[in-house]
Amino acid sequence: MAVYTEVSDETLEAFLEAYDLGQVLSLKGIAGGVENTNYMLHTQAGSYILTLYEKRVAEEDLPFFVGLMDHLSNAGFPCPAPIRNRAGDALGKLCGRPAAMVSFLEGMEVKHPTPDHCFAAGQTMAKLHASAKGFQITRKNALDPSGWPELAQAAQSGADSVEPGLAKLITDELKFSQDNWPTKIPEGVIHADMFKDNVFFLNETLSGVIDFYFACNDFFAYDLAVGINAWCFDDDLSFMPEHSAALLAGYGSERVLEAQELKALPTLCRGAALRFLLTRVNDWLNVPPGALVVPHDPKAFSARLRFHQSAADATTYGAA
Repeated sequence: MAVYTEVSDETLEAFLEAYDLGQVLSLKGIAGGVENTNYMLHTQAGSYILTLYEKRVAEEDLPFFVGLMDHLSNAGFPCPAPIRNRAGDALGKLCGRPAAMVSFLEGMEVKHPTPDHCFAAGQTMAKLHASAKGFQITRKNALDPSGWPELAQAAQSGADSVEPGLAKLITDELKFSQDNWPTKIPEGVIHADMFKDNVFFLNETLSGVIDFYFACNDFFAYDLAVGINAWCFDDDLSFMPEHSAALLAGYGSERVLEAQELKALPTLCRGAALRFLLTRVNDWLNVPPGALVVPHDPKAFSARLRFHQSAADATTYGAA
């Protein structure tokens, strides 16, 4: 989440005329994240997240995202529910950009998770995969290996200014992924961005999952690989094996991983680290002037990638 587009009081009031939400009480920009413009909106009817879609979010993908949140929330999964206007539309235009509102979820990010938090995150990820079954719209992962060469090329000239040797690391890992990416393992709808800041806890209980704007159809185990990268490294970028084992155990409490998924896990972890390294390098090198956004340090993912390169098999991650 971030703020790239400022919304005036007059423009907001005009947008909200189509909704039955009462008077606006406050609107505050959310500075975290890097993808879209987000505001916390309070009205007489309640609290909402207002999103203006920017950057890598394609407008034609929005029905998938909105429909998926509808599908999941109707299935009882703890996620935001899209807010529809009087005409029944969940998508509109604001400041020339596609925009939508979703319900506000109570809870907070856990910045320093314990293994218990990781177990809950893995369990909830598996529940998401199960709850999404039957969702009729599909979306290809725009940031799967087929999209990485373009990102790598865009990052190549500036990569070594971020970290010496980074350009070669990216080039070598891109070739590894192209040569070793798995095929024919279980797939379906995944979140693809289930980082700590997208998972809320309330009184140590997982209360919700937000930010579905990278959700897509891909390997279930790739979602787990993203989760390992997101939840299982400490502030010093040291791998925490007990956290990874708990994440896998939580997932396995709802869905047992197949042997081929476990075999592919180290490669998928490398690929997930490369995917976030590539987008973060590009974001780091291309912050729009005046944007209220703090880009993430790409070196956090070059360190993760180097760790995954040393993983012999899934037992590194705590798999039985």
